[in-house]
Amino acid sequence: MKIAVCDDEKHFIAKFKDIMDKLYNSLDIITDEFSQGDELLRRFRSSPYDIIFLDIEMPGMDGITLARKLRALSDEVCIVFLTGHVEYAIQGYEVNALRYLTKPADESKVREVIDYVLSKQANAKQLWLKTSDGDVKLRLSDVLFIESQNQNIAVNTSDDTYVVRGNISDYEERLAPEGFFRIHRGYLISLDKVIRITGKEVIMEDGTPLPVSRTRESKLRDVMFSFVSREAF
Repeated sequence: MKIAVCDDEKHFIAKFKDIMDKLYNSLDIITDEFSQGDELLRRFRSSPYDIIFLDIEMPGMDGITLARKLRALSDEVCIVFLTGHVEYAIQGYEVNALRYLTKPADESKVREVIDYVLSKQANAKQLWLKTSDGDVKLRLSDVLFIESQNQNIAVNTSDDTYVVRGNISDYEERLAPEGFFRIHRGYLISLDKVIRITGKEVIMEDGTPLPVSRTRESKLRDVMFSFVSREAF
């Protein structure tokens, strides 16, 4: 896990580092410290973090502005605001902040946040692929769609495509309970990654249009309605 803390107060950074060393010294957790928002933003673009503890009141780029920029880059990063002013909470909803912690940060509250994210990561559904370059572990939440290519299948994410030996029917059986649906003999899609359905195709989150078989159009809409209703609760 990679964690960043951004605060212009050096004594707070030192205190936070002491807490991390005490609680998680034996785990594979990397903690980077930043005193300016633009510095953190540059680093995040090339090497994203899992959790960011972010002071709201900083000179230059304030924490709320920085959080908006970070959220534009990633829906996955957990943002935890550090502040003594509860009136900022409403703005935090705009960037889907995980928590607000009052300063100085309480050790037990820091532990609660990190343990929650560690548990969430441990329970994340994963897909192992045996590629020509070795085994690759993907989060199911990153998969957009799977395409049949003769004796191979291509697993597509927003960042890459992985081609492996396999039968798309095997993946359909395995992934249907996880929110995947076969829209065509050659395509298995993640319902969570669909942004639009027309009569003959779906548009995926990355803008890719995929064909829907005529015999599967009605079933797709039924399955999508059930999926969206389930995810709403």
